[in-house]
Amino acid sequence: MRRRDFIYLTGMGAGAMMLPGMNALAKTIDPLQALEGVDAKIKKELADVALNTAKSNGASYADVRIGRYLNQFVVTRENKVLNVANTESYGIGIRVIANGCWGFAATNDVTKEGMAKTALKAVAVAKANAKIGGAPVQLAPQKGYGEVSWKTPLTKNAFEVPIKEKVDLLLNANGIAMAGGANFVNSIMFAVNEQKYFASTDGSYIDQDVHRLYPSFTVTKIDPTAGSFETRRSLSSPVGMGYEYLDPLATEKVLGVTPRYKKRYDMLEDIKFATQQAGDKLKAKSVEPGKYDLVLDPSHLWLTIHESVGHPTELDRVLGYEANFAGTSFLTLDKWKSGNFKFGSDAVNIVGDKTQVGSLGAVGYDDEGVQCKKWDIIKNGVLVNYQAIRDQAHIIGLNESQGCCYSQSWQDVQFQRMPNVSLQPGKNPLSVDEMIKNVEKGVYIIGDGSFSIDQQRYNFQFGGQLFYEIKEGKIAGMLNDVAYQANTQEFWNSCAKVCDERDYRLGGAFNDGKGQPSQSSAVSHGASTALFKGVNVINTKRKIG
Repeated sequence: MRRRDFIYLTGMGAGAMMLPGMNALAKTIDPLQALEGVDAKIKKELADVALNTAKSNGASYADVRIGRYLNQFVVTRENKVLNVANTESYGIGIRVIANGCWGFAATNDVTKEGMAKTALKAVAVAKANAKIGGAPVQLAPQKGYGEVSWKTPLTKNAFEVPIKEKVDLLLNANGIAMAGGANFVNSIMFAVNEQKYFASTDGSYIDQDVHRLYPSFTVTKIDPTAGSFETRRSLSSPVGMGYEYLDPLATEKVLGVTPRYKKRYDMLEDIKFATQQAGDKLKAKSVEPGKYDLVLDPSHLWLTIHESVGHPTELDRVLGYEANFAGTSFLTLDKWKSGNFKFGSDAVNIVGDKTQVGSLGAVGYDDEGVQCKKWDIIKNGVLVNYQAIRDQAHIIGLNESQGCCYSQSWQDVQFQRMPNVSLQPGKNPLSVDEMIKNVEKGVYIIGDGSFSIDQQRYNFQFGGQLFYEIKEGKIAGMLNDVAYQANTQEFWNSCAKVCDERDYRLGGAFNDGKGQPSQSSAVSHGASTALFKGVNVINTKRKIG
């Protein structure tokens, strides 16, 4: 398990003991009905109380989010179940503009009285903020949608699948690893359901039911003679899907070295490969430092996209409003205004997209009631846009928000969060095999690993999970101790080719951190396998001097 996943998941488990109770909800509806979620009619009545209270007390704009957030964790190690935990949080968040400033307040008192009191508090916060001064908030126009709804397309709700079925799958996977010689193995199933109701003074009443799933494992093998160990994590991608994601279908093999998963994930097949590959890594030769052509699988490339494209094109980082979790951005407004800043080669086309089915970021409407969309960020290598929300749109001349506002819960204020940011497939037919056949000296990298990036999202270093040497167009064997270094502009300008849409796959992060106080969001990044020419590769075990 990656450090960021461990911290996030254990934090969620600890947080389960401190979640607000449901007693206040019982004042509004029958307790049994609370377990099934609140009827949209009741939500609308509650929301209208907050909106009317805010408007009658000086707010020029107000929005309300009524949220029920469910999480389920099933955690195993070897032949044992370590933990099964369910968390539930329910409450309201109210955001207003009064005297040109934002104000926000939240409560778990989900009654009409609670809504009114919280709306008054939000207005008071806004008026207090206005006394400090500053430019008034400018919201991009937004039409009201009336009463609409959206739900993650799924055929099997993960929360309706018996715990035993999940435990059996994880323990079966662990058993395959142990039978294959693994010294340690842990596996986890993490399911999320966000039931979100949004209402605003623009006239929108939006009911959404969002589902995500993340199955994962880590296999470890030890070489007692050398005193070393190697791991291989699952190549699953967290997804915006139901439990149908784990219904195994036939998968392709990537040059015979590992499975390629697209819309379904066979955990048992993956862990069988992983156990063998963890052992192979113990025997793999150490890489010779130098310049290599890199063939990067989507299971690896998603993280490079996330860190070197996703974060630096967040407009609040560009403007210097946000600097948490690795700083601001080198992609300053002057580069965008020039109209010809070559972020990458002509092969690089990157979009923001909150609509892609199966992705972590897919919703119908964002957390300020904007219908989600797809737009160009990098077009033929040129920086053409950023990621913006309603109060940022005017800064870059947009007439509407791009729909990428999000809050991790009802009690946190929504703000600009990364949409799915994806590298578009190449337009000409090209398979992975064909790409590798034209590489004389290269490294093929599968799976994400450790990384480091500077405070401007410019200079970076990335590792991975599996590394294969390419010699004269053929896979020559496994390598180890590989990482590559570059700066963002140099790296993306070295992109020579991208495989076509047949190879397109999603990767992603279940817990992308941002803000202070920090919030976490889930986001996917799609790509087809891509070729990068002449990238500096280092040996991570060799000491300098």
